[in-house]
Amino acid sequence: MSDSNFVDYVKICCRSGKGGGGSVHLHRDRFTSKGGPDGGDGGRGGHIILKGSTNQWTLLHLKYRKHVIAEPGGKGGSGLKHGKDGEDVILEVPLGTIARDAETGELLCEITEADEQKILVSGGRGGMGNHHFKSPTLQTPRFAQPGEEGSEDWVILELKVLADVGLVGFPNAGKSSLLSKISAAKPEIADYAFTTLVPNLGIVPYRDYKSFVMADIPGIIEGASEGKGLGLRFLRHIERNSILLFLVPADSKDIHEEYKILLNELGTYNPELLDKKRILAISKSDLLDDELKTEIKKDLPKIPHIFISSHQETGLIELKDLLWSSINSAF
Repeated sequence: MSDSNFVDYVKICCRSGKGGGGSVHLHRDRFTSKGGPDGGDGGRGGHIILKGSTNQWTLLHLKYRKHVIAEPGGKGGSGLKHGKDGEDVILEVPLGTIARDAETGELLCEITEADEQKILVSGGRGGMGNHHFKSPTLQTPRFAQPGEEGSEDWVILELKVLADVGLVGFPNAGKSSLLSKISAAKPEIADYAFTTLVPNLGIVPYRDYKSFVMADIPGIIEGASEGKGLGLRFLRHIERNSILLFLVPADSKDIHEEYKILLNELGTYNPELLDKKRILAISKSDLLDDELKTEIKKDLPKIPHIFISSHQETGLIELKDLLWSSINSAF
């Protein structure tokens, strides 16, 4: 996903359709000159609906669509004819999309499965025709119910990337290099901080034609949970990952301390992230000999860890084995 094409936040105005009015009609035909009320009900106004789609990876298609308007319902007719329901507007969104009320921040709904549908803004109800108001004391009501007004709400759509594994690390930890080596993803790679400015997804092939999804999240810096660097913009993408793969380079001054800083930023942003499975990978391990690896292991956190090198492609098969077993094991 290129920088210009990845959109994970949009704000749109959604206006559902007004309900159609009920009909005021008295039955008349060649044999009946004074029939009773037979006005039909009005149709429902169109809903605005979110639908999960595996063909969408971003909210780009909604970026410039600031107003979404559904059709009104049709009026009821004579002979108890029901008015036509207004056509619904279906907005296809990527899996992992959440909708919030722009004014209150209230969570309205979230889409996590393909073809899942949630009504974002409900259409107005159609009005009842005059036949509903007939009574022993009112044989020929000459009134009906108007249709209910539709709703107009500003809604925020946010995408939280759905992936089995989320890569967590400081800029230049080698996350993009790793993703490019074990999947078909081609993220931008360069020797400067914040090369990755958008999340990159890669499908990692595994044994016997199996696979899992890995997300390269833009680099975290100390203070990201307070909005520094890329800050809160991308931390939310980590919330939907099943496993967090912490990547710390072998040339780091203190691998354990760097891991603690990353963990602290995640916990400050959302304490629930600390409940996720965690794996530590020491990247650029081609810089280390066996003696240095032995020394480093003594001070590593008590979580599963592995030494890898994307440059020399060492330890990658073992890493995929470790990730696969973690994905499919009970917590």
